[in-house]
Amino acid sequence: MTPIEEPKDKLLMVERLHVGFRSDGKDIDAVDDVSFGLNVGETLGLVGESGSGKSVSALSILQLLPYPTAFHRRGTILFNGEDISLATQERIRQLRGNDISMVFQEPMSSLNPLHAIGRQISEVILLHRPVSAKAAMHEAVQLLHRVGLPDAEQKYNALPHELSGGQRQRVVIAMALANRPKLLIADEPTTALDVTIQKQILELLKELQAETGMAILLITHDLGIVKKMADRVCVMRNGKIVEQGSVSQVIETPQHDYTQKLIDAEPKGAPVASPSLTSIMSVNDLKVWFPLKRGLMKRTYDYVRAVDDVSFTIAEGRTLGIVGESGSGKTSLGRALLGLLPARGRVVFDERDVLDASPAERRMMRRHLQIVFQDPFGSLSPRMPVNEIIAEGLKLHEPDLLPDARARRVGDILREVELDPAIANRYPHEFSGGQRQRIAIARALILQPKFLVLDEPTSALDRPVQAQIIDLLRRLQNEKGLTYLFISHDLKVVRALAHHIMVMKDGKCVETGPTESIFTRPRNLYTHELLQAALDI
Repeated sequence: MTPIEEPKDKLLMVERLHVGFRSDGKDIDAVDDVSFGLNVGETLGLVGESGSGKSVSALSILQLLPYPTAFHRRGTILFNGEDISLATQERIRQLRGNDISMVFQEPMSSLNPLHAIGRQISEVILLHRPVSAKAAMHEAVQLLHRVGLPDAEQKYNALPHELSGGQRQRVVIAMALANRPKLLIADEPTTALDVTIQKQILELLKELQAETGMAILLITHDLGIVKKMADRVCVMRNGKIVEQGSVSQVIETPQHDYTQKLIDAEPKGAPVASPSLTSIMSVNDLKVWFPLKRGLMKRTYDYVRAVDDVSFTIAEGRTLGIVGESGSGKTSLGRALLGLLPARGRVVFDERDVLDASPAERRMMRRHLQIVFQDPFGSLSPRMPVNEIIAEGLKLHEPDLLPDARARRVGDILREVELDPAIANRYPHEFSGGQRQRIAIARALILQPKFLVLDEPTSALDRPVQAQIIDLLRRLQNEKGLTYLFISHDLKVVRALAHHIMVMKDGKCVETGPTESIFTRPRNLYTHELLQAALDI
C-alpha cells in the first residue's frame, strides 16, 4: 500500500478503502486498500486506465454505488473530520449537492431530459436552502452566466437536447456549484469535449476554485489535464494506488513502470503510406439544414445550417480528418455522406450519387459505406451477444450464407480486430470500452466495406487504449485498402491517422490541406486557435 500523505488542512481523508461487487454468486474486488487525502482548496488528480478503480473510489465517497451489489469490507472516509462511510442515507442526502458535489463524464445522462435546465439548477438550490422559487430562479440564471453559457435568460427554459455537449457540461458545473460546495468531484469532466471547450471548462474550474476555495478531486485518464490542473496526483492500476506525490514529481520522475506507460501513451506514428490519387468519394455543395418552426401552424421561419456548402474529395485508401468545435457540423457531415440525414448537394461514391439513390439502392450501397460511432456501448444492442451483433449485416446482405459459414466469418473478423473468437457468445456489458470499440469496428468490417466513417471512435477511451485502436485502424487500412473519414476533436489522434485535414466552423469548411501543413503552417485564425488550445492542455 502506498503511504497516505497527511494533508496540512484536512478536508477529505480516504483510508484503506475496499470496494467489491457481487456477481453470479462471486465477489470481485474492484478497489483494495486505497488511501489518499485532500486539502482545502487543493486539486488532487486520480489517474489510470479504464477499470483501474478511479470512479468507483470517488463514487464511494457519496455512497453512489449500486448497493447491496457493491460492498465495502473495510475503509474510512473522513470529510471535515466526520466519518461519512458510516453516515445514514439522510445525512448523505444533506451532503450531496451541498457540501460535496459531483460533475459526471456524460452530461446528457446526468440531466433530466424532460425538464428545463434552469429548473434543474433551481431544484438543487431549493432542496438545500430556504429561499423562494423566484430567488432560486434568479440565482440559477446568474450561475449560467457565471459558467459562460451564452443567452442565459433564454437558455433557462431550454431542454438538455437543445444544447451542445460543451453547453451541457457548463450546465452540470453550474448545478454542482449552486450551493458553493467544499468539495467538487469531477469525473472525466472534459473527455468528450473538443479542445477549445476543454480549455474553457478547465480554466472555468480553476477560476471558480480560486473564488470559492473549494477542493477538487479530478478523475481523468489524461495526464496533460492533470499537469495543468492538479497539485498532487495518485496513479491507480487494478484497484490500487501504485504511485502518488506532487504532479511535478510524479510526471517528471515517475517511480513506477505503469506511470511511465501512461506518460508514454500518446498517439504516435504517421498515417499509412498511400500513393493513390483515385477518388473514391466526391462531395459537392453539401447542405444539411434543420428547419426552425414556431406558431400553431409550425411554420418554418429559419434554419440551423449544420452543414453549409461543403465540398471535398477523398482518395482511395486515404484518411480525411474532420476537426472543429462541438456544433461545427462534423457529425452531421459524416452521417449525411451515408444517407443517414436528409441533405442536398452531390455525394458521389464509386460513381453513384448516394443522395439521389432509391431506398433499395442506398441499402445495397451501405454494404460498402459503414460507420463506427463515438459511444460503443450505446451503439451495441445490450440484448444481443457479440456474434449476433457482428453477423446482423451478413443476414441482410448475404441471407443464403449457412450458419456455420457465418460463424466462421464472425470468428475471422474478431481475430482481425485482435479479439478472441471465444468471446462471441458474451454480451457488450461484459467488456471494457476498448474491447467494445473493437467489436463495433468488427461489425463495420464484416461486410468488407470500402469506406468507413469513424465518428469520434477514441474520445471516450483512455490514452493507452486510444493508441491501441489507432494502431489497429492503421493496420486494417494498410491490409484492406480502406478509406476513412475520421471525425475527432483530439488533434493528436488526427495527426497520427489522417493524410488530409478539413477544419469546420459553424457548418462551413474554413481550411483544408495536408495534415503536416495544417499543423505547422495554419492559414486560418480559427485553425491556429484550435492548435493552440490543444497545446495548452
